[in-house]
Formats: sequence, structure tokens, C-alpha cells
Amino acid sequence: MMKVKHNPRFKPEKICEVYSEKDGVDIKYVCTTDLRVSDQPVDVFYRETPHPDFGNRYFGIYYDVYRDASYIVNADIVEEFEFGMVENDSGELEYSESHHDCKTFKNGSMIDGGRNYIRGYGYQVFRVKDGELVNDDV
Repeated sequence: MMKVKHNPRFKPEKICEVYSEKDGVDIKYVCTTDLRVSDQPVDVFYRETPHPDFGNRYFGIYYDVYRDASYIVNADIVEEFEFGMVENDSGELEYSESHHDCKTFKNGSMIDGGRNYIRGYGYQVFRVKDGELVNDDV
């Protein structure tokens, strides 16, 4: 399986460390994507067991430029999304993180649209399942 190149907004390893310690369960980074708001990318994390107070297995952290603050949100909706993935010039897979995040590569591949739509050349469709990006085409 090819490696996926992510572009997180925060430091996933630090967030995983803090929340794993705080909640007493393993936390892992999944992806960075719009959830419900266009062009507001959220770093999405996964825990195998639902949160005891909130019931979600995914949570997201994002920075709101208008309020000048970071927020945490329920991100369980991420399993409903499709991710168009293309191979970049280094042989890694990349996806469009947000609605207006268009990525083009010298190899001729292109991906655009975030979760609003998939537009591109040479893409495969992936989904998030149990904290992993998995190829929907297989």
C-alpha cells in the first residue's frame, strides 16, 4: 500500500500523546479534512472505543481564524465521506483537504474539491473505516 501524505494543521503526534494520556486509550491521527464547513480543515483523530461522555470515536481539532481560538468537535461524520486520492510526484498518495484545495502534480495527476466533490485526473476513491483510509475501489 502506498503511503498517504497528510498536511495536518497541528502536530498530530503531540495531540495523540496528550489525549491518549488524558483519556487512557490510544489515539491516532487519521486525516485533515473539511467536516461540515467549507474551507475549514479539521485534523481528525480516532479512538477505538467511544468516548465515555460523548459517544464519538472520532474527534477533530481546528483553528477558527475569526474567533482566534482552537476548537474540538465530534468528527464521526468522517466515515461518510469519499476521499479522492492521486499519486504525487514522490509516489505518495495525496487528497484535497478542503473545498478549494486544488493540487496538481508534474506527473499529470490532479485532485480538487475536498469533501464537496471529487474532481481530478487519475484518482482512486478512499473512505475512512475504523480509523484508516481504505481504498473504496477494491
